[in-house]
Amino acid sequence: MELVNLMDLTVAETEDLLARLDQPRYRGRQIHKWVHQKGATELAQMTDLPLTLREKLQDISTPGGLGMTARKTARDGTIKYLFTLNDGQAVESVFLPHDYGSSVCVSSQAGCRMGCRFCASTIGGLVRNLTAGEIYAQVMGIRNDSGQRISSVVIMGSGEPMDNLPHVLKFISMITSADGLHIGARHITVSTCGVVPGIKMLATEKLQITLSVSLHAPNDGIRNRIMPINKKYPVTVLIDACKEYVSITGRRITFEYALIDGFNDLREHARELGNLLKGILCHVNLIPLNEVEEREFRRSAPARVQDFAGVLEKSGIPVTVRREMGGDIDAACGQLRRRAARDSAVPEWR
Repeated sequence: MELVNLMDLTVAETEDLLARLDQPRYRGRQIHKWVHQKGATELAQMTDLPLTLREKLQDISTPGGLGMTARKTARDGTIKYLFTLNDGQAVESVFLPHDYGSSVCVSSQAGCRMGCRFCASTIGGLVRNLTAGEIYAQVMGIRNDSGQRISSVVIMGSGEPMDNLPHVLKFISMITSADGLHIGARHITVSTCGVVPGIKMLATEKLQITLSVSLHAPNDGIRNRIMPINKKYPVTVLIDACKEYVSITGRRITFEYALIDGFNDLREHARELGNLLKGILCHVNLIPLNEVEEREFRRSAPARVQDFAGVLEKSGIPVTVRREMGGDIDAACGQLRRRAARDSAVPEWR
């Protein structure tokens, strides 16, 4: 019999589980707090539960924590983690220290099927979706290891969140809840490469999260060459969905734009991008491409990045250049991937 992952359950679902065991429903809230707030990784840690109940739970459930196979620390304090799932698959996650608090970047899938040509996450394709509890467990694993309070979460690791939206929405509901880590919805960011139905579905939820759209090109000709999703949902269709999202939610969208040397980083591209986004409540986040060894693309020179940003500013588009974190340990945007445990024979990557 497959064990119930307690990390996957809401308070109500945990209470229902306890009711089926002929236990008071309040025990469910106790268990939920141990798992989703205190970060218990073993039932034995739940010392306010009767021993007989813990023994019953041992036969049917697991707290749902992930195995930390390895970690690697960057010069700037960024830490990349390799977590092993119960079925032997693995995902990478990242701890990002900031002056204003600590952030984590988590994966929503083991692998990715989107095939973006500059990204490491899609190498090897998609294995499976992660459950809400497996996404949550990455946050708890990083919090437990770092000893830091987590103030924000970005769902930008491996995988396409819109390809796993039901589990992503459940994760957001649990982690923003007072029964969870109670992280404010405005401190949650969900990224997509442009899955239009997912954007529209997310809009109907009217969440106070930030939607981040990986655009990376001002037109179909360029975007088709690096992002296969664009052949299904071209730029104009994607932009219309983004306008609809803003109209329904009133929330500003962030457009991510990775600058690739000689490919999408010319002044004419910046002008075209400015025209494309004019009138949309948005912000452009420019990212000098984080290089991946298996890919041929290279990052734009710093002067080209600043020039591109200047053209956008003159077009009236709010723009920032993302501060690079974790690049020296392949923990930056586009560099996370699904690894096999054998890639990490020691606790600290070298």
